[in-house]
Amino acid sequence: MERKHLEVESKDQNPSSAVYGGSATAVDSADEDVQNQKKVVFRGWKVMPFIIGNETFEKLGIIGTLSNLLVYLTSVFNMKSITAATIINAFSGTINFGTFVAAFLCDTYFGRYKTLSVAVIACFLGSFVILMTAAVPKLHPAACGTAVDSVCNGPTGGQIAFLLMGLGFLVVGAGGIRPCNLAFGADQFNPKSESGKRGIDSFFNWYFFTFTFAQILSLTLVVYIQSNVSWTIGLTIPAVLMFLACLIFFAGDKLYVKIKASGSPLAGIAQVIAVAIKKRGLKPVQQPWLNLYNYYPPKYANSKLKYTDQFRFLDKAAIMTPKDKLELDGKPADPWMLCTMQQVEEVKCIVRVLPIWFASSIYYLTITQQMTYPVFQALQSDRRLGSGGFVIPAATYVVFLMTGMTIFIVVYDRVLVPTMRRITGLDTGITLLQRIGTGIFFATASLIVSGFVEERRRTFALTKPTLGMAPRRGEISSMSAMWLIPQLSLAGVAEAFAAIGQMEFYYKQFPENMRSFAGSIFYVGGGVSSYLGSFLIATVHRTTQTSSGGNWLAEDLNKGRLDLFYFMIAGMLAVNFVYFLVMSRWYRYKGSDDEVTTYETNEDIIKQQDKNVA
Repeated sequence: MERKHLEVESKDQNPSSAVYGGSATAVDSADEDVQNQKKVVFRGWKVMPFIIGNETFEKLGIIGTLSNLLVYLTSVFNMKSITAATIINAFSGTINFGTFVAAFLCDTYFGRYKTLSVAVIACFLGSFVILMTAAVPKLHPAACGTAVDSVCNGPTGGQIAFLLMGLGFLVVGAGGIRPCNLAFGADQFNPKSESGKRGIDSFFNWYFFTFTFAQILSLTLVVYIQSNVSWTIGLTIPAVLMFLACLIFFAGDKLYVKIKASGSPLAGIAQVIAVAIKKRGLKPVQQPWLNLYNYYPPKYANSKLKYTDQFRFLDKAAIMTPKDKLELDGKPADPWMLCTMQQVEEVKCIVRVLPIWFASSIYYLTITQQMTYPVFQALQSDRRLGSGGFVIPAATYVVFLMTGMTIFIVVYDRVLVPTMRRITGLDTGITLLQRIGTGIFFATASLIVSGFVEERRRTFALTKPTLGMAPRRGEISSMSAMWLIPQLSLAGVAEAFAAIGQMEFYYKQFPENMRSFAGSIFYVGGGVSSYLGSFLIATVHRTTQTSSGGNWLAEDLNKGRLDLFYFMIAGMLAVNFVYFLVMSRWYRYKGSDDEVTTYETNEDIIKQQDKNVA
């Protein structure tokens, strides 16, 4: 899809032209004779202290604020667990959908630097507002009594509004950071040089290391302070870290390579769909790889695609009729009346990804549930560690998901890939779709294990001596909360396969000028899953609370049947896994041997176009 050439802002605001070929960036050599043109300086690792420093503090700030939010809403805002879980799922979904909006604004209007500038400030404001809800007594309801029959007042409308304002700032901030931060860091390296390519690879490794490090630290130290020392102190730490992230980010302002916004590719997608509808009455052409209209603009950003015979109804957008006019260079005079075969194939790439994306979105139901209900399970389990009386905070158990993911990434990269490479002959060991499918399988296994563990926890609570009462919940089971580790570790292994596989899959299968959207669609899938999770929780709660078997999602898990809820979602994941296998068998990778050879040069295309017109 045609867009104007990408430009880089220099620090004195004189733009230097840069052209993207594939995922690479290069200074336009055709402009070297222009004396007033400034050369782009890729400073690489020299600016990484600013970017990785900002990334570290920003992730610590965001995750430190959100990781224990579920417990905060139930213990400080006196919300029921159903209400709190629904808010968390809706909030997470809104953040993930916000990445799509941010990617559009970033590519079309503002560029990555300006988008990130607004986002980091919004994150700080959000963390500060959430801190105020804990520090100012009038911004949260009075604490509930410990007795079972004590009065427990919920939050007022004003308190909810102030809380939602803080969450709104976090939506803007996190939604803007997620699709832009990784790409902005990669922009600082020259992808035409070997050192730049190695720098980009190393930066990706540091990025994911930082993300995991921030999550583990937040789920242990910060959560412990929030749960056992003070919510005010525990929420002050993320706010201070976000302020430091802002300072570090803006300190590197004069050193960054800043890619200007280059226009949205969504117009090209709309053109193909609109023209295909307008020309739906035309008969398909014979040998479409020869007879469909094609044209590559000079310095075209995307890789050239060959013809594929899927979604052939879109081919009609590239059928040239006597009414269609061309400019002198061969470009369509009206792009809303005639599209190129290249445009059509790029739209096909996107349409082919959608069924895979849908299956991957359903997969995230596992991660959504493993980030919420295990916290409630831990609250009604034995969380004591050793004989010293140390109690592990309930939200900290989610760290085992991240630990499982981190450890298995190393095992996958160092052991599984070399082994599978010898067997399959593939550089990656297995295909991207095989990697995603394996993740869906482990996610299903994680939910099945979750069901059996909850059944065991509930049985212990009902048949064996308990350890007291969890405030506003019920009896604490004597089962050790360490039994939650297997289900969370399996979910971490699933993430190591599916999450990273998805990011790489979208990055490689989308057209090059849509890689911001490729990053955002990953998070949008998580958003769909969050909303679906909220819908399932509300539906199951409403359906079962009046049934003879009792409410599956009761406030007191001992009176509920959370195990059946886990098994229900496991069944959905099993059906989704079969669907994914069918779609994977149908899928054709971009640039695969299934594509039909077509013309590569403008001269050949124009010659063929002249024949067609004649």
